[in-house]
Formats: sequence, structure tokens, C-alpha cells
Amino acid sequence: MRKILASLLVLLLTVSLAACGDSSKGDKKASSTGSDKFVIVWYPNESGKDLKGARDAIGKIFEKATGKKVEHKLTTDYAIAIETIANGKANAAFMGAEGYIQARDKSKNVEPLVVPSGPSGTKDDAKYNSWFAVTPENMSKYEESKGKYSLDKFEGQRMSFVSPSSTSGFKVPSSILVKHFKEKDKYKDLKDTDLSEGGGLFKEVLFGDSHQGSAVNLLAGRADIAAFCDTCVANYVELKSGDDNKAGAIYKVKQGAEAPFTQYAGKEFGLLSSTPVLNAPFVVNKETMSEDEINKIKKELMSDAIANDKTIFLPEDSKESGLFKKKGKERFVEVDDKWFDEIRNLGK
Repeated sequence: MRKILASLLVLLLTVSLAACGDSSKGDKKASSTGSDKFVIVWYPNESGKDLKGARDAIGKIFEKATGKKVEHKLTTDYAIAIETIANGKANAAFMGAEGYIQARDKSKNVEPLVVPSGPSGTKDDAKYNSWFAVTPENMSKYEESKGKYSLDKFEGQRMSFVSPSSTSGFKVPSSILVKHFKEKDKYKDLKDTDLSEGGGLFKEVLFGDSHQGSAVNLLAGRADIAAFCDTCVANYVELKSGDDNKAGAIYKVKQGAEAPFTQYAGKEFGLLSSTPVLNAPFVVNKETMSEDEINKIKKELMSDAIANDKTIFLPEDSKESGLFKKKGKERFVEVDDKWFDEIRNLGK
């Protein structure tokens, strides 16, 4: 009798574990061609409450193309977004070039679809800008001649970056700094990874976890210098003096700016440099959908209707918060993996 009961118990446990195993396999991916849900994961920069309308407008494009209900997965950490798209827990993502490269290294199923073009409507000027910024009262400290600023005085300062996975908030600025300081014997062996912590070139290194967070580190007095990009703070600041996106320009936080700038209205920062960076792509994990779905998404994103949609590409004078603005012939244009070699090869 005991042997019969033991055999029955083993059988029940085997069936139970098999069922659990099947369930976990089914949950592994965000969706398949048979699912009615489509997951888009967003970086911290685009996860704020003020950009909900912009996310929803993008979501509608994917819903129309796939016939599936879009679910927006918001994050507070670059690494989470990268891992989510790489492991198939999301179908699509909007991410910087460096984040895409890191996700692609984790899984060849991650591939770029489109990037927002430049004003020409092509990839030729599909770029935004990486800034080194300081408070206006400290700009003279870094000035070597009128309107020209030197990196030499960065040594020993408190530095704020965005994330080790950020293109314009770490990859590009760290490459600029390594190239400059490696010419000095003291730093001849300097690597970009050395800039991720204090005690070397910098007295202290902070990470803001978003471009907005890095800017706030500067405004709050926690950092002497901050790296962040123009487009990610564009909704919160306005040009006070100088030429937009040029060294020497002064920006101030708008009255009524949303979090995390709420308590910094009127605070100012100035640019020491502005470096063009490849635009961020929309990417997909091709293992989570059919080739037909991918082609439909790409076709919809690149359509004239989307290029002329004012909820996607806001008019240049719009006061609304958005991801993209229409300064010329902006639209989504197709890109492939090779296009990102410019960022991939930085520091090599």
C-alpha cells in the first residue's frame, strides 16, 4: 500500500512540475505572433509623466501595424531596458545607439528599424547633441580664450554622467575625455571604464540614471560638470543667451517645468561643448514577432502620414512635451546595424 501511495505521489509531483515548466516557457517572451499584446520598453529619459502623450502616440502606430494592444514598460535604469529587449520580454524599444549595441551584443535577435531623420529628411544629419555643462558662474574657470573652453580643468572635479549604457551621456563624452587626457603621461593608460568612478581623473563620479537626472545633479550642486543631451532636456529648459547648441550658450529651467526640474525653475547652466551624436533608433526583438509584423511596423513608421502627424513630430514652436520636433523635413528613416559602427568603434 505504501509503495502504491509513494508511486502516486511521485506521479503527481512529476505532472505538477511539468505543468509549471510549460508555463514558465510560455511566459519567457513578451509575445508571439499569436499574442494580443505588444510590449514597448522605454529608457528612464522617456518614462516621465510629461511624455505619456508622446508614448501613447507612438503606441498607436505599433497598434495599427500589428493589431495588438500596446503595453508600455517604463524603467528607471538603462540596464533594465537593455536586458528587457535583449531577452525578449519586450517586442520593441526606443534606445540610444550605445544601448542598442549592448542589447545586440546580448542577442542578435535585436535589430534596428528606423531613426528620426535630421531636418533634411535623411540619415545624413540624423543627429542630436551631447553636452558638457557647468553653472554659468563657473564657466570662466574652463575658458582658455573667449568662447573656447578647455578640458584640462576637468581634472579633479566632481563629474556627473547619465549611465554607463548611455551614448551621449557616457560613451561619447568619455571617449572625448580619454582621447584628450591620454596625451598626458599621467593618463597614458586611461580607459573609458576608468571614468566610471572617482579617485582617478575625477574627484567624484555620479550617475544621474537619466539625462534629466544628470542635469539635476549639476543644478543641485552635487556635481561641478555634467554630461547630458540636448533633446532629453529640451522640454524643460529654454535658451537664455548665446547660440543654441554652441559652446557658451546659457540655458535656464522653464517656469512650471515638470519633475525632476520642478524645484529648479529659473536655475541656469552653460555649455562648454556640444558634440553631434547619431540619433536613437526604434528597435525590435525579431524572435517575438513575425517578419510580416516587422515589415508592417517599419512601413507604418516610415509613412508620409506619420511624418506629417503633429502628435509625433511636434511643430517647432509647440509648447507641448514630445520626443520629436519638426524643424524641417523630419521623418523616420530606415537604418541597419552597420550604421551604428561609428559609435561601436569609439575608443578602439
